[in-house]
Amino acid sequence: MPAVGDRYDGPVSRSDPTDQRDPAERNPWRRVSRRVAYENPWIQVLHDDVIRPDGSAGIYGVVHFRHIAIGVVPLDEAGDRVLLVGQYRYALERYSWEIPEGGGDFGEEPVLAAQRELAEETGYAAEAWRELCRADLSNSVADELAILFVATGLVAGEAHPEGTEQLQTRWVAFDEAMAMIRGGEITDAMSILALQVLALERAAP
Repeated sequence: MPAVGDRYDGPVSRSDPTDQRDPAERNPWRRVSRRVAYENPWIQVLHDDVIRPDGSAGIYGVVHFRHIAIGVVPLDEAGDRVLLVGQYRYALERYSWEIPEGGGDFGEEPVLAAQRELAEETGYAAEAWRELCRADLSNSVADELAILFVATGLVAGEAHPEGTEQLQTRWVAFDEAMAMIRGGEITDAMSILALQVLALERAAP
């Protein structure tokens, strides 16, 4: 992987004459060059020189995430309560209530990462796992992919959070979790996405 300041040897975007998609859905950008502007173990910031869709020269910054974002909605036996995790979010400089979340390696089965994150943050294991949805979290500037699960058949255990995490847990009724979204108490994107997908499922005939 290139270091900061190095030229990035990834693919250069060009039109593909064999592309069978609707012309309106084809890539209208052309990447001229790419370099790594900054990196750490979690992200790379990439600086691209591009030809824009209008044909003029421009630049584009992309935040490349080295891990997949993983989120879990733990439900109690009746499916009426959700286990939330509270922690102070450094980037936001405020406290946040959210579903258990973490990261998974690209070569790892996402459900295994979800199982690990649930156990680390809450101490719970789960007998049943189901993928809820996938989402691009900030597709104008970042390539971060989120994979969200629901976990049921919970078995309590001992939590082992990372050194960067100072956590508390809280069981809330599902309807209360939705009210927390409406009231702005839950603002985390993955939590809102996962809980809304579950709400749609629950409302379906």
